[in-house]
Amino acid sequence: MFSTASAAAPKKPEPTELELDPKYDHYDFPTTSIEEREGHPGFVTPTQQAQVHQLRMMLESENFKGKLDTLTLLRFLRARKFDVVAAKKMIQESQEWRQAMTIVEQEDKQLAGKPRLLSKANKDPLKNPPPQPLNIDEEVKIWDHDGKFKRVLSDYYTQFYHKTDKDGRPCYFEKLGGVDFAALEEKEYTSDKMILNLAVEYERMVDPRLPACSRKAGRLVETSCSVLDIAGVSILRPGKIYSYIRQTSAMSGNNYPERMGKMFVINANRWQKGAWTIVQSFLDPVTASKINVLTGPEAKTELPKHIPIENLPASFYGKCQCEGGCELSDAGPWQDPEFRRPAWWEKNDAATTIENKPTEIEKATADGEAPIVEDTKIESKPIESVEGAGAPTSSEAPVTEETKIPA
Repeated sequence: MFSTASAAAPKKPEPTELELDPKYDHYDFPTTSIEEREGHPGFVTPTQQAQVHQLRMMLESENFKGKLDTLTLLRFLRARKFDVVAAKKMIQESQEWRQAMTIVEQEDKQLAGKPRLLSKANKDPLKNPPPQPLNIDEEVKIWDHDGKFKRVLSDYYTQFYHKTDKDGRPCYFEKLGGVDFAALEEKEYTSDKMILNLAVEYERMVDPRLPACSRKAGRLVETSCSVLDIAGVSILRPGKIYSYIRQTSAMSGNNYPERMGKMFVINANRWQKGAWTIVQSFLDPVTASKINVLTGPEAKTELPKHIPIENLPASFYGKCQCEGGCELSDAGPWQDPEFRRPAWWEKNDAATTIENKPTEIEKATADGEAPIVEDTKIESKPIESVEGAGAPTSSEAPVTEETKIPA
């Protein structure tokens, strides 16, 4: 049997209508979540809704330049257990990262554990920082538009989105074992470029993939279903793959919270499953319940229960064999004209710009501070997770819901 969290299933909350802000919320897809749990859109308590308003007003008062729509604020609030102050800090730090992309250095002994600018240099990114910091909102518009980077990368490192699970989530497949970093670097495919590629893929999952999946499902889809093949990943000889995992885990957890719906770590050996048994005891029960660590035979039986076998690539125990290979097909609702709409980054900038000025608030306090919601507390929290890649995490890469977990 595979490992799962032992926590009892939470009581199903009563549906509630999500309060939308006419200034920031212009969704053309459903806003009631497939995740029927408290704190998710369509299942928000009055106190949680008030905390959304409070967080928005606090950010507006500081001239915050990032997104202030309700679904974004809810995700960051859930990631911080509805601690408004902590969520505000997280979203502000994430916005800083979006404007100047950084990663935590892992290999240089003098700089290990310290952030540095992400670089598109062809060789030695540490010694060749970018002339200007990379901005993810700009990179998503221009990165790999001809698909060449992805085509070459797929020969050495399998990672791709492909169709949906039974709940309508986009599926992400990745093989972490046997990644030939030396061969990739010879082709000037540095780990920095691969991390940038992963960040752009996150952006393209957020839009247009998730909205298209939501339209097809008839419910809000905010999360992905990830299948990570860890065959060939060694606990005893971690190698460069673990540095890469720590960097991507920190990036995804800090900047793409609450994007993991389900995760299947497959082809695990008994040592890896044993390590997972230890790791899951440190996780938030809700997060742990989303992750299954499976041997090969277990995966062959379990995956089709969650992902239609016709949607599973043949190399992941399924029956799908897309023409030209599933890895490069990008098949899914986001390719269907019935469900696809232009992503925000495909539109004219002038049509998508919103100025984040403070809204009018009746009975505002004299000094302009947002009113405090009584139930908002700052308190210690359990570790939230292990996604967006990894397993044994180092002290430099905090374990969050977007962390992957090969072990």
